[in-house]
Amino acid sequence: MYPLKFEPILKQTLWGGDKIISFKQLNDTRKEVGESWEISAVEGSESIVAEGPDKGMTLTEVLSKYREELLGEANYARFGVKFPLLVKFIDARQDLSIQVHPSDELAKKRHNSMGKTEMWYVIGADKGAKLRSGFSEQITPKEYKDRVYNNTITEVLQEYDIQPGDVFFLPAGRVHSIGAGAFIAEIQQTSDVTYRIYDFDRKDAKGNARELHTDLAREAINFEVLDDYRTQYDVVENEPIELVACPYFTTSLYDMTEEITCDYSELDSFVIFVCVEGSCTLYDNEKNEVSFKAGETVLMPASIQEVTIVPNGKVKLLETYV
Repeated sequence: MYPLKFEPILKQTLWGGDKIISFKQLNDTRKEVGESWEISAVEGSESIVAEGPDKGMTLTEVLSKYREELLGEANYARFGVKFPLLVKFIDARQDLSIQVHPSDELAKKRHNSMGKTEMWYVIGADKGAKLRSGFSEQITPKEYKDRVYNNTITEVLQEYDIQPGDVFFLPAGRVHSIGAGAFIAEIQQTSDVTYRIYDFDRKDAKGNARELHTDLAREAINFEVLDDYRTQYDVVENEPIELVACPYFTTSLYDMTEEITCDYSELDSFVIFVCVEGSCTLYDNEKNEVSFKAGETVLMPASIQEVTIVPNGKVKLLETYV
């Protein structure tokens, strides 16, 4: 196998901005692009291979063809031909809705779907941009419902001023929202199940209020209160910095100016690289060479044992695997 790049799936949204097209250096005139789905196996939004012998195939078709060679033996036994991760860029020109995602158990019961645990890495932030994550004080399920109806739910959510490099881990059940001016990379389980709790009384282009899922959300919410929902980490150059390790994915940051070789011989998993700044070249042990720049995402098959990253100046990559 060889490293796979995919065609981006651009999603125009009510709240989308103008950063994604320029960040990815696309020749595209669409406006209000809120999301670019980089790697997706969500039904109806499946990634298409952009180049190489498998160009034009969907991610599921590629996975059906290569199986363990792409996914890894343990992952293939666990997930079959359902690719387990979804990678996005998100650009919020307006506040997104307050929302929550269900656990595996609840999502399976209600939607025959995976749950949705995710993480955010902040790529850019306009002045005053914020993210909301978790509760700022203890409330009951009844108080939650009352606050949704009287428009005060945001008063009990933890709100963070953000800057590039900030990281938030969002296990299923944690109430959250992306604020206006935030530009982020999101790594999550393969699921498109979202319960919209509150939408600031917004109307769509036809003047209709968007559907809320207040009661469905209540059963999905984890009402615990933490001191700090932001992921703390030390910035170290030229070595991997682990940001998140959970049952669904492990993600590290590479902040590089020097060549690094990654040994994946013991991993038994695909590896995804997301370039969030700069550019580099990837070389693997199968003699594949991949040019890689900000806004691009590459899927390295599990069969690849070693990857050497050669930066062109300063580069920042997210590395994630299952």
